[in-house]
Amino acid sequence: MSIDIHNETDHVVDQASLVDLARSVLDAQRISPLAELAVTLVDEAAMAGLHEQWMGEPGPTDVMSFEMDELRPGSGDTKRFEPEEALLGDVVICPAVAKRQAASAGHSFDAEVQLLLVHGILHLLGFDHADAEQEQAMFAEQSRLLQQWRRAATSGSAGLR
Repeated sequence: MSIDIHNETDHVVDQASLVDLARSVLDAQRISPLAELAVTLVDEAAMAGLHEQWMGEPGPTDVMSFEMDELRPGSGDTKRFEPEEALLGDVVICPAVAKRQAASAGHSFDAEVQLLLVHGILHLLGFDHADAEQEQAMFAEQSRLLQQWRRAATSGSAGLR
């Protein structure tokens, strides 16, 4: 599984941890190890430009996802998706917005960036929060995946967490 992190900002992020988290999420969602994911961290001006261009909304946002290859449903009740050699897409995160949101939420910058990464990946995998039912399902899965990854980190079962 290829996961590339590109930090185009001055914000310091633990890239190895983000790769580990992304891999954990993709594994939990049963995504083929042949899949590719790109994560880019951008400044507020770049994010504002993307937000305006693709969503028609002014100003920067926290995270955006851009799907590349169409995913096919997995087989049986193992669910999710099984792309073969597919580029899942790009997750774009704005650390400056994440920093403000972390302060408002009362948790660390790293925790906010982790949350945004999982959120962005779930969007690539077809999750959405357009209505209350979808939002509940997506946010529950987001929380479950983050908790699972953090538990593994504290139990020492993963080297980079």
